[in-house]
Amino acid sequence: MLALALALLAGCGADDADEPGSDMVGLMLDAQLGETSGLAASRRHPDVLWMHDDGGNPERLFAVSTRGQRLATYRIEGVTKTDWEDIAAFEYRGKSYLMLADTGDNGGLRRTLQLHVVEEPAKLQNARLRPAWSIAFRWPDGARDCEAIAVDPRRGWILLISKKRVPPELFALPLRPSGSKLLTARRIGLLAGVPQPDAAALKRSPRRARLDGQVTAADISPDGHSLAVMTYRYLLVYRRDGNRPWGSAVAQAPHVEALPWLPQAEALGWSSDGNYLFASGEFIPAPLYRIRPLVGRAAAPLPKPVD
Repeated sequence: MLALALALLAGCGADDADEPGSDMVGLMLDAQLGETSGLAASRRHPDVLWMHDDGGNPERLFAVSTRGQRLATYRIEGVTKTDWEDIAAFEYRGKSYLMLADTGDNGGLRRTLQLHVVEEPAKLQNARLRPAWSIAFRWPDGARDCEAIAVDPRRGWILLISKKRVPPELFALPLRPSGSKLLTARRIGLLAGVPQPDAAALKRSPRRARLDGQVTAADISPDGHSLAVMTYRYLLVYRRDGNRPWGSAVAQAPHVEALPWLPQAEALGWSSDGNYLFASGEFIPAPLYRIRPLVGRAAAPLPKPVD
């Protein structure tokens, strides 16, 4: 796999960043980045990505260059990590923040989940951070797995997308609730247009076919008009015009395209200028892609699933 990743890196350049498509701009080889499940582009540091790993690892946050090199590690104090699955970068009331989503629940057993917000560090150096605020919440009607969150700071909302439900459900929570009471997420819509396997694909490889459409990450563009959603195989972009509610926006057909080669795709985030997306996966070595979605253009036909 290392040889294949290096070959891909050698053959993919970043010179055509203004053209639709994807470029492999980096390669993560650091063993500490081996279970990356969340990615967000820094709002304070050019060419820096924030990443974290999932359950079974310490409460830590990584600053990583857009070439895939780990620059600094931050320990998050005062929280207990169960299963961190996504991260969002956003600006709110004049400050830059990162939201860590402790929302993974593979077994469907968790009664409460947590979101932790830390102020984005001013310096890229090993350090310790404490949350500026945390949110404890539950689902309205029983446990579900969630690996995708996004923050809409203009409206003051957090969006959460279920992973295994068909179609995926969209929920909302307030970004800065008053007090510390347990909140209940509010379902505001269902995601349209998520590719589902046909009978032939289910017959060839049932497990793979069912996984392809499961949602693993999400992010709202800095201008607030596009919601990017990652599944294990696809990238979907939902557009929101004017003041249309997100629940209405995701009910419309999204732009859909296949992801580049990316086993276990679980990390996705818009660049700070909103011109493209960064994407990677949960393994080492892991390619780091820069993707300019083909929104507004005719995308190539989606490839048939590989057995």
